[in-house]
Order: sequence, then C-alpha cells, then structure tokens
Amino acid sequence: MNPTSPERIAQLQESLGGLRASIGQVFLGQEQTVELLLLSLLAEGHVLLEGAPGLGKTTLVRALAGALDLSFQRVQFTPDLMPGDIIGTRMLEGDAGGERHFRFIPGPIFTQVLLADEINRATPRTQSALLEAMQEKQITTWGESRKLDRPFLVIATQNPIEMEGTYSLPEAQLDRFIVKVEVAAPSEDDLVKILAHTTGTFAEVGASQLDRDDLVEAQALVRELPASTDILRRVARLVLATDPGRPTSPRQIQDAVRFGASPRGGQALLLLAKARAFLEGRAFVSDTDIEAVAAPALRHRLVLSYEGEASGVHADRLVAAAVKAAVKASAKADRAK
Repeated sequence: MNPTSPERIAQLQESLGGLRASIGQVFLGQEQTVELLLLSLLAEGHVLLEGAPGLGKTTLVRALAGALDLSFQRVQFTPDLMPGDIIGTRMLEGDAGGERHFRFIPGPIFTQVLLADEINRATPRTQSALLEAMQEKQITTWGESRKLDRPFLVIATQNPIEMEGTYSLPEAQLDRFIVKVEVAAPSEDDLVKILAHTTGTFAEVGASQLDRDDLVEAQALVRELPASTDILRRVARLVLATDPGRPTSPRQIQDAVRFGASPRGGQALLLLAKARAFLEGRAFVSDTDIEAVAAPALRHRLVLSYEGEASGVHADRLVAAAVKAAVKASAKADRAK
C-alpha cells in the first residue's frame, strides 16, 4: 500500500482515534487534555502539564507510552537533582590489560517518552539540562554529541508556582514546549467515575494499533499537510498581535505584556493546527484549527509586565484579544483586495 494513499491516511487517522479513546478510558474526564497531548505528539512537540498534585498527570503519560509501546523513563525533579542525573555521566574503568578508559553511562533522557515530573521543583541549572535535547533531539557531553531516538517526547509536569518549594521555568525553557496544558480539577460526575475506576480492579490501557513506525509516518504527514497563504498570514498576524510594541496590538496586550510570542510560537501554532486538521480527517487547515489551539500554544509564551501581574489577568484572555485582533486585521485585508 502506498504510504501516502488515501486508504493509508484513513487507516492512520482511525488508529489515532482508537489511541485517543484508549487513553481516555484511563485518564477520565479530561478529553481536551488528551487531545492536546495527541496533537503535540503528531507535531513532534513537547508538553508542559500544569495542575495540582493528584490530578492524574503521571497516569496520563504512562498510558500514552504504554499504548504506543514506546520506551518510557520518569525523573522526579527535586532541588538536589543534578544535570548529570538526567543526561548521564562517565565512569573510569580498567580493562584486562591494565588500561583505563572512560565509559559513558546514559541517563534517563535516552528514551522515547521522558516524564519530567514536577520540573519546577528543580533548580534552573538542572532544568536547562533538557534544552538541547528538546530542541535538537540530541545531547552533547564531554565534546561528543549523541542522537536521541525518534520519536522523542518530553512531557513535564509542574505544580502551580504559588506552591511552596518551586522555581519559575526560564523563558527559554518555556518556549520549547509546544503547548502548556492546564489540567483542571474534575467535575463531580467525573470524580465519581475516577473513584470507581481507581479503587477497584486496576485496568491498564491496552496497546493501540499504532506502533512507532506508524507514529513517525503520521508525524511526517502532518508536516506535509498544506496551509494556504491566507492561513500563514493569519498565524503571523496573531503572533504579531501579542507584541506590545506594535501600535496595532490590542490595548490589553500593550497594558499587560512585556514580551510577546516569538516566531517559535508561530511555528507551534501552525503545526498544532495541522495536527488538528489531520486528526479530524481534513487535508487543509482552517481558521477554526488556529483558534482552537491558540491558547495552549501561546499562553506560556507571553511574559507579563509588572502591571499585568499585578492585575491578575489570565494569559488566555490576552491570547483571545490577540485572536480577535488578528481576525479583524484579516477581514480588513480581505476587503482591501
């Protein structure tokens, strides 16, 4: 079968739908969170999950890795964690001839799904150990670069920053997460289901019909999905609307934001929109896709000013204002044609 035939694409989309359903049976009441995780996986991006302890974030990541049969490692970030505990270290060994040499001992980062649990409990120095891996899919130690397996996905969890014993993630680190997902507390009905599910016979998520090679193929198809020039301009206008230095930016942005989203934010926005279109069985990106992923793609990329922090404005409100401004600018440009 032709890898890019309509039949093959439909098969991959059906398998992805089955994967979403399988994970949803374990991670109950969080359909949007599961969808954003799958979109990030298809877009080859890393995920930041924020929520209070006990909401099932670790369960979600384990379910994803188990369903895809991907190698999985979990690192509990603590204040005394060192970069070498993540990347690996060298050990001096001697052979039978009396010669001594260094041998590299790989750290837990050499996996396909890495769960960085409570990442904001470690110091910024340790957090930065992930930067090269997240961006370049490799690590460099003692002058030697080592490639990481594909797919490579970092899913970091963090507690709300107001909790005791946490460190803010540096902006450079935040910018490397394709989405920030805010995991909310479950509703009463969902909590009843969770209690019934987790206090009885434990049921693990079953293996999906999607394996590693299928996933890599789907990721390539997402990147090949076309986006029109109009869509590219809408994404660009949305990103630029978050820049407080532009006179056309919304008043809320100018009053509350110190730095807006970078071009990497635009890349994340477009890739997630492509992934959403692919997951829904469409061969084109629509305005609806862009609006659906705008908040999770951009909320962590806006650096608030002192006035913005003091006012307590939520980043999603600012993203919504930027979306509205971008739509207005696009409509004005269409009328001018």
